[in-house]
Amino acid sequence: MQDATLSVGDSIEGRCTKCRKNTAHIIVTLVEENPGKVQCTVCNREHKYRPPTAARKPAARRTVDPKEAERQEWQALQPTMNPAKATDYSMDATYKVNALINHPKFGLGVVQRVVGPQKVEVLFEDGRKMMRCQ
Repeated sequence: MQDATLSVGDSIEGRCTKCRKNTAHIIVTLVEENPGKVQCTVCNREHKYRPPTAARKPAARRTVDPKEAERQEWQALQPTMNPAKATDYSMDATYKVNALINHPKFGLGVVQRVVGPQKVEVLFEDGRKMMRCQ
C-alpha cells in the first residue's frame, strides 16, 4: 500500500475530521504497518487515520434555463391536447394528473402533479403555475 515503511512520528497526508479537509498529519500509532491514530498539524486534533479524499468535480451547470425547458415541454404536449375536452378551471373542483383545464387568464393548461389536498401544479404556455383546488 505504501512505498516506504511508515513509523511513529512520520508525516502523512490525511482527512482531518475537525478541519474537514485534507491536511498534513503526524502518525501517533501504527496498526499492522498502517497508520492507526494521527494528529493534525493544523488543529492538533488526534483522531483515527482517514486517507485523503479526492478533489470533487465542480457541479455541472444547467445549460437550459427552466423557463425554456417549460416552453419546450409545452410544445411537446401541445399536439396531444384537445381543447374541446378541457374543463373550465374552478377552485372548487378536483383534478388529476394530465387533466386539461381552461383557465380564464392563463388559457389551456395540463395538470402536471397534485401537490397536496388543495393544490395542483399546472403547465400553461406561459410556464408552470401553482393552482388552488378542492
